[in-house]
Amino acid sequence: MTLKMTIPEVSQFIDDVFPQMMGAFEVLELEPYRLKLRMKITEDHVRPGGTVSGPAMFTAVDCAYYIATLAMIGPQALTVTTNCAIDFMRKPELTDLIAEARVLKLGKVLSVGDVMLYSEGQAEPVAHANLTYSIPKPRVKLG
Repeated sequence: MTLKMTIPEVSQFIDDVFPQMMGAFEVLELEPYRLKLRMKITEDHVRPGGTVSGPAMFTAVDCAYYIATLAMIGPQALTVTTNCAIDFMRKPELTDLIAEARVLKLGKVLSVGDVMLYSEGQAEPVAHANLTYSIPKPRVKLG
C-alpha cells in the first residue's frame, strides 16, 4: 500500500483540523506504515521532579499514530483513538520527544500499531505504546 498523504499535506491537515497544536509537532520521516515525529517540549510539559509529564508523552504517541494512520488512509479527521496502552520505561530528559510509529495492521475499520518514544539524543526509549484507531466508514451520498 502506498501513502495517501505527503509530509506537507499531513502537516497542513493537522494545522487546519487542530489549530491549537500548530507548531507543536514536526514530521521528520514518513514512509508506508512508518512515521518519525518530533514533539517540541516546552515549560507547559514539565512536571514536578524536572521531567516531561505523562500527559505530554501520551500526546506525542497519540498524535504520531494518528498522523501515521492518516498518511495511509487519507485526510479523515474523525479517525479516533479506541485504545492506547503506554509503558513508561525511563525518566525522559527535558528535551524534545521523538516518536517512531508503526502501523502493524491496517483494515477497513481499525488501524493497530505501536509507537516507541525517545528523548531526543537518547538511544534508549522512554516509553512504548500500543494503539488502536477506529477509521470512519465512508459516507454514502443520497440523491
